[in-house]
Amino acid sequence: MKHSTTPQTRRGHRGGPARRIGRSLALVLPVVLVLSGTLAVTRVDWTGSPSSSVLAASDVSPAKAPAKTVTRAPQDVLRDQLMTELQEKNPGAVLTHLQQAVNGRPSLARHCSSIARALGKAAVRIYGAPRAQSYARPVCDTSFASGVLAAHG
Repeated sequence: MKHSTTPQTRRGHRGGPARRIGRSLALVLPVVLVLSGTLAVTRVDWTGSPSSSVLAASDVSPAKAPAKTVTRAPQDVLRDQLMTELQEKNPGAVLTHLQQAVNGRPSLARHCSSIARALGKAAVRIYGAPRAQSYARPVCDTSFASGVLAAHG
């Protein structure tokens, strides 16, 4: 009888521990990735509001959810906040907050001029043209001043 020098492989051999771990990972890893991705998406604040609190999708039950939610654009929310603030504070403080909001959220920069102009017009109604003009400064170019001028002239 002659023996072969080529190693024979067993038919029932499935591989060692590394192969079993690899198969387990191949089955478990996609499930873990899908679940973690789903959880991450539910934790992202998709509204665009600068809220510091995050609400997970699992935190909202269908009974608590409003029937119809009206989502407002961030620039509209900011303008309304600043208009309310203008009732309580001087235009200089409000312009500072506008600049801070634009610096903190650059996507608002394209709306800065229209917001500053609206603030200028409102400042004239509240303070009168001469006093409102005294608060003018180069926030969003000269939009506040042009709002004052438009309301006065």
